[in-house]
This record gives sequence, C-alpha cells and structure tokens, in this order.
Amino acid sequence: MRLSIERKNIKVYPDAKRVIARFFFNGDERAKKVIQKVIDMNDQEVFSIISPILQEYSKRHRNITKVLYRHCNRLKSLFAEMDVDHELLSSYRRLLIGSYFTHEYSIESAAFFNPSMVEAPDQTELEEGQKRVIISFRAVGEGHISSIAFRTALLDRDHSISVVTVGNHVDEAEIVHSAPYEKRLFFNNAFSGEIDERISKEVGEELEEYFDYNYLKKLILEKKKKHADESIRLEYEKVLWLADSYYEISFSLDTDISDRVIFPISEFERKGIEDARFVRFTEDDGNIVYFATYTAYDGEIIVPKLLKTYDFYNFNIMPLYGAGAQNKNFALFPRKINGKFVMASRNDGWNNYIMYSDNINLWENPVKIQQPKYPWELVQVGNCGSPIETEYGWLLLTHGVGPMRRYCIGVSLLQLDDPTVEIGHLEEPLLIPNKEEREGYVPNVLYSCGSVIHNGELIIPYGLSDYCSSFASVNLNALLDKLYNQSSSA
Repeated sequence: MRLSIERKNIKVYPDAKRVIARFFFNGDERAKKVIQKVIDMNDQEVFSIISPILQEYSKRHRNITKVLYRHCNRLKSLFAEMDVDHELLSSYRRLLIGSYFTHEYSIESAAFFNPSMVEAPDQTELEEGQKRVIISFRAVGEGHISSIAFRTALLDRDHSISVVTVGNHVDEAEIVHSAPYEKRLFFNNAFSGEIDERISKEVGEELEEYFDYNYLKKLILEKKKKHADESIRLEYEKVLWLADSYYEISFSLDTDISDRVIFPISEFERKGIEDARFVRFTEDDGNIVYFATYTAYDGEIIVPKLLKTYDFYNFNIMPLYGAGAQNKNFALFPRKINGKFVMASRNDGWNNYIMYSDNINLWENPVKIQQPKYPWELVQVGNCGSPIETEYGWLLLTHGVGPMRRYCIGVSLLQLDDPTVEIGHLEEPLLIPNKEEREGYVPNVLYSCGSVIHNGELIIPYGLSDYCSSFASVNLNALLDKLYNQSSSA
C-alpha cells in the first residue's frame, strides 16, 4: 500500500518580467571604439542620449545610476590603455559609457525549478506553529543560463504553504576577491588538470604558500604579454579562471531576498549555476551557518562548488577539491558525525555515495551505499538534497530514473552514527509525475534539492518537468513506519 501524499495546490512559475542589468563586453578593441565614440561626443549630445535612458530604466531597476557607474568602472584597464583618466570624465559621460556595456537579462524567463528549502534565519513575529522558510530555485533565462533565485514562504500549523509575493526589482551582488589562496589546495582543484602542467608548475613556482587575487592577476597578465601564441596565452588565462572560482559576493541590506540573485560570475560558471542544495548547518559551538553545494558549468566542464552564508546577504563561494569531488549531486549533512563533515554524493553518475572529511572543501574516498535496485530507478539514483535528521535515522530523499527517463522521488533511512549503513529504502517511489506534472521543458521529471520537517510532516518542494515548482507533504511517522517495516521484511 502506498503512502498518502498531499500535493499542495501551489505552483511557482517563471516570471519573464523580472530582469537584471548585466555587464556586457564584446572584446577589447570593439570596446575601445565604443568608449572613444562617447568621449568624442559633445556634452549636449551625451546628455540627450543618457537622460531618457535614466528616466526609462529607473522604473525597472534599483539605483540604475549605481549600476551604470559600476559597469563603467569595470573598464578601467581599457581606459588606462587608452591614456584616459575616466575620473576626469563628466558623470553623464561615464553613465553613458556604462550604458553601452549593460544589457537587460530576464533571469527566469524560461524555467523556475529544482527548489531547496531551509528554515530561515529570521523566525520573529510568527504565530505558534508557523515557520518561515527560504526556498532557492534554479532560475533559467536567455541562452538557458541558470542562476540561483530565492523566495520566502510561510509554513502554517496545518502544513499549508504561502509563498511571499516577489519584489519589483532584481539586484546583482558586489563581487569581492579578498580571501587569500592556499597554493597547495589551489592547484588541487578538479579543473586544474585541464591546465597545461608546465604552465601550472611555472606559475606555482612564483607563488608564495598564500597569495592574493591581485598578485596572481598581475603575474598572469605579465606572463601573457611575453607570448604571442594564443594557445599558450589561453593556458595562463585558465589559471586566472581557477582563481575566479573563489570569490565573495555581497548584496545591499535594503534588498528583499526575492531581489537577490546569484548569477554566474566566474568563467567556470558562464553557462550556469545548477541545482543548489542548501542546508542549515549546526557548527560544533552551536552556531548556525548555511551551506549550499551546486554545479558550475562552462559548457563543457562541470565543477562542484560550495557556497557559505550566515545571513543570505553575504556569500563566500569556493570550489570543492579531491578525488571525491567529481560529477554532481553533492549534499552536505547538517552537522558533523563523529567529528567529521559528511557528504552524500553521486561520484560516478549512477550510484549514491557517502564521504567523510576533516576539511569541508576536500573530499576523498567515497563509499558506495546505494545502487539502482527497483524498476523505477534502474537507470540512475542520486540524492534530492541534504539528509534530514530524525531520532530514528537520517532521511535521505533520492531521485530515481526509470523507463522513458521518468524521474521519481524516493526515500531511504540511514543510520545516525554511521550513514553508510542503510536501515530502510522504500520499494516504491514517494512521488511520481502525475498527468498534470508530466508536461514541460523536460517531460516526466520530478526533482527536489532539499526538504524540511514541520509539525510532524515532511515538506517536499519539487521541480516538475524542468519548468516550474510545486510542493507536497507526507506524515513523518507514517513514512518512518513504512521504512522500518520494509527493512524488517527484507
């Protein structure tokens, strides 16, 4: 007998009206020509072009002048090559230059799916039995580029869900490269094997044990100037791409969380940030921090990355390292086990694994815990977000791929002190795409990146057919009983 699943009558759809002002660049020489054209304009001509732009786009973006100034400032190296002191240019001229290097991008025009849900840091001003949650989504826009978008929702005492209306604007974070790099780990990244070994060795010999981004960038630019061969120059550039995969981002404190979008920033991410799995992590001292694992994609290579935040305003982003940091589907456990960080993973693309580590960035020696077993999951299994702790074991939601490439959601129960031991595994899927959920960009797919327990119910946000998202719930005790009964009869 199948468990009783309540599908909530809520769907979160993509919104093509939510646009962000992105920096646009089409190469040094073409950019210089644009800059020179604006410099050659007289003041009246500059004002006549920029004034209507400011009036029109101020209604569509928060502080559009700040955005245009920022995009103009990103051209500083070109101004220097042109012997132009851009600080001496009038404010309107700088704004106009910035506008030529800005374009609007609709972050969620194509799809809004694969949600991950965590308890929000702020639980004030709620009634008894309510819980405020933050939901991250994979938002897909022009060019099928994925980013991370957020919504706030309220879980009621009776497990109903209300998603808070989104704001009118979208905000892009300020990017900071401030953290020092450790050379030993820097060249141990999964991508570093794509860099010519001679170039890696040459650059590494000129770096201290710890170095900063600006020093590395200066070193790489100097080495590139010495070579006319574009293939060699590209190898040096790859080292800088590797550095660009570490960064900090910061959002303005006057933004709503629905305004904040984590957009691809580094070269590794230029084709998208996929399937963030957020987890509310309890540190050894009891403090709470939020982590998320996600997949960075450049069109050819995938790189697993880790995101860290305490407040959802400021984020640290870094790659994952080691032989275990391969493929996709990394999901961090919400606390250490036996003094070590623990990660669920799908290292080979087909089976589920568990890894332990003393270092949250470095992962080795994955242990296989599950492989496709039942008809609905024979093609592939993976996790659907971070495991959830119960007094009886770790609940691990899984996805299974079966006939006709149909994705279903299942559940396993892992031992608390040793999650490599599986206590129970539902023989049947918990959620199967129904008639209303089968149609979309990628048909027949249900997929989740993280669930929560609330008032004795497991609340599951899920993407349907890679287009939009919805929610379902199941009684926790009934689910645990089913898992235990199937494990005892196995």
